[in-house]
Amino acid sequence: MINRDSVLDSLFAEIESCLPTEIYGSVEAVKGLLIEVAGPVYAMSVGARLLIEIGENAASIQAEVVGFRDGKALCMPFGQLEGVRHGSKAKLISRESIVHPSSAWLGRVVNALGEPIDGKGPLPFGSIPRKMRDSPPPAAERARVGAPIDLGVRALNSFVTCCQGQRLGIFAGSGVGKSVLMSMLARNAETEVSVIGLIGERGREVQEFIEDDLGEEGLTRSVVVVATSDESVLMRREAAYLTLTLSEYFRDEGKNVLCMMDSITRFAMAQREIGLSVGEPPTSKGYTPTVFTELPKLLERAGPGAVGKGSVTALFTVLVEGDNHNEPVADAVRGILDGHIVMERAIAERGRYPAINVLKSVSRTMPRCVPDEALPVLQRAKQLMSAYADMEELIRLGAYKDGADPLVDQAIAKNNALEGYLGQMKGEKTTIEEGYSKLANLLEMTQA
Repeated sequence: MINRDSVLDSLFAEIESCLPTEIYGSVEAVKGLLIEVAGPVYAMSVGARLLIEIGENAASIQAEVVGFRDGKALCMPFGQLEGVRHGSKAKLISRESIVHPSSAWLGRVVNALGEPIDGKGPLPFGSIPRKMRDSPPPAAERARVGAPIDLGVRALNSFVTCCQGQRLGIFAGSGVGKSVLMSMLARNAETEVSVIGLIGERGREVQEFIEDDLGEEGLTRSVVVVATSDESVLMRREAAYLTLTLSEYFRDEGKNVLCMMDSITRFAMAQREIGLSVGEPPTSKGYTPTVFTELPKLLERAGPGAVGKGSVTALFTVLVEGDNHNEPVADAVRGILDGHIVMERAIAERGRYPAINVLKSVSRTMPRCVPDEALPVLQRAKQLMSAYADMEELIRLGAYKDGADPLVDQAIAKNNALEGYLGQMKGEKTTIEEGYSKLANLLEMTQA
């Protein structure tokens, strides 16, 4: 049911954002990624949208105001700069970015501006405008996280249990299997609606993900937002904002939403390029201060909604540079989210997929969300895996002597079975209850 007051508030906000007169400036200079616009700068604000003419045939590109310098507005384009010339007309078209989503967007693929790119015709506009950079719900009004969500992946369901409204990060280096894990979650997770943001993704992989990994059934309950690696930095950043905006829309419709973004690191890299272009000083590993300001603003938008509304359960992939899990973006994201899933190259290299290190992965809702009868089984499994990991080098070198430690002996005996349990084929699905039962049988333990 639509709240009348919220509709009126949204309508008044949209009316207020309308421009009473047409306001124009002109291009003074193009420097790198920046377009400097002179004219009635007093009427422009950071985040405002301009339409800049290119060429002689009345074509134009959108740009966004990202700062001011020497009495000029500094703008970044959403498209290519080719055709922009000195004196090009720059028309102010809106004071902030808004989008009009509706339930009819399910099953569609859109770009960062909310425009369809799947060849299925135009998208219907919803009645309520949504800000692309909205604020998260007030902390005091948010509901608590809900019941566990069945993600369909044994290693996560058992050892990194995720609840409705929880936010998890998937941390991994390049080529370790983040995207494959995301595809398993997109297909198997038990949620009403999925919003999937592919930020800075390889162009050739988009159709593969939609057709092979998501499939027709998965797509019908999903909206996919795409900004490929060749698109402008603004498109990559805006795609992340749109992914959260659509998730919030379905959440406020009372849905329990699964929001997946691959990857948050590319959002941070896009924000770094924008910051460096407007003259921000580089700090940690070249990242500018606004990167670490924007990350919590974006990530905090996910989570439980207000009491009585839906929730946004979020999974963000984090590309760790050089397999360094303590690099600046990974460190900042880990401190904001409600848990982290660590994927390791060494595990992938020995052929176990998904390459999740469950001993280094943490869900901050555990063990509160795990049934009492399953806790001893999970604790025993972790105890055996930890004992094997501590002695792994000696075992592989043949320096460990059987009988020296009964716990290590049991860990060696159960290692292959536990590795088999943690591994899972791409098209395979295991429920939470099936996982607990299988693990108890493997460890020869009876659930109480």
